Amino acid sequence: QVQLVESGGGSVQAGGSLILSCAASLYAYSSYCMAWFRQAPGKEREGVAQIASDGTTSYAEYVKGRFTISKDNAKNTLYLQMNSLKPEDTAMYYCTARRYCSVPLTYLYWTSATNYWGQGTQVTVSS
Repeated sequence: QVQLVESGGGSVQAGGSLILSCAASLYAYSSYCMAWFRQAPGKEREGVAQIASDGTTSYAEYVKGRFTISKDNAKNTLYLQMNSLKPEDTAMYYCTARRYCSVPLTYLYWTSATNYWGQGTQVTVSS
């Protein structure tokens, strides 16, 4: 049974930092593309960043230069380092797995193939 469990969310002031983690119970974890999506109230779920099985990363324009996605295959754990946080980064952040990365990184494309999701962790950035 696939299980993705996010942690590390919280409340922070604008300009601050947070590190999100996602512990995965997923057979052949290292072979999957892993990604972070987010969803703010009243808005659609949007892609944040993804990391392929070979370590190649890609980012949404609105987080590029501020967020860093990484993974530890030995620990089956995905990370998202978030710096210079802005109030518009406030959202529920979800960890997700898919056999291959999605281009573009959109919810529509990501869910067009078998995919797995965690329950999410809330990030709130105050001005």
